[in-house]
Amino acid sequence: MKIATMATGGIGGYLAVKLTQAGHQVATIARGAHLAAIRDKGLTLDGPDGVETVRPWIATDDPAEVGAVDAVIFGVKGDGLPAAARACMPLLGPETIVVPFLNGVEASDRLLEFLPEKNVGNGVARVSTTIRAPGVIGQVGSFASFICGERDSHPSDRIAALRAAIIAGGAESPETDDVVRDLWIKFVLFSGMSGVTAAARCTIGEVRAHAPLAELFRGVVAETAALGRTRGVALPDGLEAQIWRSIEGLPADMRASTAIDLEHGRPLEIEWVSGAVRRLAEVSGVLAPLNGALYALLLPHRDGRSGG
Repeated sequence: MKIATMATGGIGGYLAVKLTQAGHQVATIARGAHLAAIRDKGLTLDGPDGVETVRPWIATDDPAEVGAVDAVIFGVKGDGLPAAARACMPLLGPETIVVPFLNGVEASDRLLEFLPEKNVGNGVARVSTTIRAPGVIGQVGSFASFICGERDSHPSDRIAALRAAIIAGGAESPETDDVVRDLWIKFVLFSGMSGVTAAARCTIGEVRAHAPLAELFRGVVAETAALGRTRGVALPDGLEAQIWRSIEGLPADMRASTAIDLEHGRPLEIEWVSGAVRRLAEVSGVLAPLNGALYALLLPHRDGRSGG
C-alpha cells in the first residue's frame, strides 16, 4: 500500500515505522527539525521492542510531492485539524481513506468540513507515544491497537487492507461493528487520564496512590460515560469499573499527552477533551461539573507558553 502519515507525530510516527518495516510505501509529512532529522538519519521508534529505525519512502512537508495514496493516517493535534485537512487534498484519490487518530470524539465529523465524505473514515488509537526528539518517537508501554472503520462501521475492502497492513507491522487492529462506540470508550478513559494527570501534574501511579485523586478520576470517567449514553452511544454496562481495572494495570509512570504538553509549555488539546465534555454536556442538557472544573484549571495553559 501507499500510505501517508499526516502528520508524523507520536501516532503517525509509530505507524510509519511499523508500516515501512512491513514493506509498505510510507510518506511521512512533517516539518522543521523533525523533518530534517528524518531526512538525515531516518525515523526512529524507541520503545519496548528496542530502537527501530527506518527510511520512509518519502519525507516531505509538501503533500503535493506525494500525490494520491491508498490511505492517510491523520494524527495531528485537535487544533491543527483544519490546516492539516486542507493540506491533505493532494493525497486523495477516488478510493483514498483518511483515518483520523485524534483525541476526542469529533474528528471525523470535523473532517467533513474540509474533505469529501467518500474519503473520510474514523479511527481509534490506543498507544502511548510522543516525539521524544527530532526524528525520534518514544513509546511508553507495550500496547498498540488501532481500530479503523468507515464512518458507518460497515466493512470495506480499503479498511480491510489498512487493517492487514497494520497487523503485518506488528500492532493490533481489531475489527469493529461500531467505531463510534469504540471511540467513546477511549474518550471516557482519556477524559480522566488527560484531565487528571495534567491538572494535578501527576502520573497514573500517583492517581492510584492517592485516594482523593482516584475518586476524582472515577468521577470524571462516570460523567463522560453518562454523557455518551445520553447521546445514544451504545457504551457497555460496567464500562466505568472496567476502565478502573485497566488503570490499575498501567505503568506507574504513564501520563496523558496533555500532561506532557503542559510540562513542556506546548498548546493543550483541552477543547477536544475536558472542554468537549463540558460543551457537549451543555448541548445535551446534562451536568459535567468535574470535567468543567478540569477544563477551567487547564484553560490558562491552553495556548502554551512562548518558547515552550
